[in-house]
Order: sequence, then structure tokens, then C-alpha cells
Amino acid sequence: MLDILVGERRQALQIEDARRRAGESDADYKSRLSESFRAAGAQIAWLCVPPGAHVPLMLEAAMDAGLHAVVEKPWLCSRQQSEPLLAAARARHLVVGVHFEYCLLDAVEAWRRDFREGVDLRFGGHFTLSRSQRLPISPLDDLGSHLLSIRAYAVPQSDLSEIRCGYDLADERRVWLESSGRQVASIDFLENREPIIQRFVSRFEEALGGAEFPFDLDFALRVAEDVRALK
Repeated sequence: MLDILVGERRQALQIEDARRRAGESDADYKSRLSESFRAAGAQIAWLCVPPGAHVPLMLEAAMDAGLHAVVEKPWLCSRQQSEPLLAAARARHLVVGVHFEYCLLDAVEAWRRDFREGVDLRFGGHFTLSRSQRLPISPLDDLGSHLLSIRAYAVPQSDLSEIRCGYDLADERRVWLESSGRQVASIDFLENREPIIQRFVSRFEEALGGAEFPFDLDFALRVAEDVRALK
């Protein structure tokens, strides 16, 4: 991510010693990290870390330092955990986004334009990878959150037909829409070459000036609840 940001001519640096130290309390860790964020002189903190209990603490530290923040998907916090973070971001006029970059594919944007108000739509998706699993979370959380974020963004009124996720399987990244028993649209993004991360960065930066930004914590929480409903 650092290389992409630098390649896009953004000033970016990596905070050293961002991991929680052995025996460090929540308060001490958050305070130390917040000081590091302040010292960096940054405007945005991009939390490029796997999900876990450390993420809310890191997000609180970033907001305490007055920084806007981007969190990697999936968002695994409960509504009870999320609502104080949502309230803090709003009170401080900070933008907090979750990195659902596949929503910015051209074809997904076209779905949002053409099918967002559609009725009698059923959404399906497969996201399988030939490599082994790397994160200690379920494939549905890790991969399914991408699929369900597309549904939440582009066709939120659709019903679910089929969601399949997994590792050590044939590579497949595909979503489709059905209506009246037939497929009416599909997107295969296995070989995507679109600059979707760069688009996400631009959309996030525009939000700092007041533009609409759909991929906030509230959106991420709805996606997480959709994922949990499938378990």
C-alpha cells in the first residue's frame, strides 16, 4: 500500500513500532500510538493490519490524534463496539472508511446506476482462491465481505441466491444478478486491471472536502451483519 500511495504522488510514511508490546495496557498502547500519529504530521492514517482486537484501539488512537482513517476489510466489530467509534468520528468531523475497493469496478458502478432501484433481483457470488488461507478468520469473513459489499453498494434491495467462498480451490471471482429465474448481469473480476485502490484513495480524499463517501463504518457494519447472517 505504501508503494501505491507513493506512486500516486502522495506523501506517505510507515510508523515504526506500531505493534502492541507485551504487557502493554489498552490505555498505554492507544496513548503511545496516538503520539506516533501526531508526530507523523499526517492527515490520514491507513491501518494496513489484519483484523483483530487491536483495530478499534488503533482507530481510536488515530482519531484521538485528529486523523481521518482507513481500515482494511473485513470489519469484525459488533454494533455495540462500532457505535461509539461512529459517534466519535461524527463528533470530531473525521472521515473513517473501510477499504472495499472492488465496489469501484466500472461494472459495479454500472450495476449501481442500472439496478439499484430494481426489484425481483437475486444476487450471487463466488470468491475462491487457489492459495492457502493466510488470515485466521473464516473465508466468508475474508472473501465473502468483498462479495457482500458489492451487493450492499450496488444492489442493496436484492435477495441472496448463492455465496461461495474458500481457499485451495480453483480461482474464481464472480458476481451475478438473476431476475425471474434467469441471469440478467454478471461481473468476472478475476483478471481485474482497473486502478480500484487509486479510485478508493481519490474518493476518500474527496470526502475530506465534504463529498459523499459510501464506504464508512456504518456501511462496513451492514456488510458484517450480512456476513454473520449467512453463518
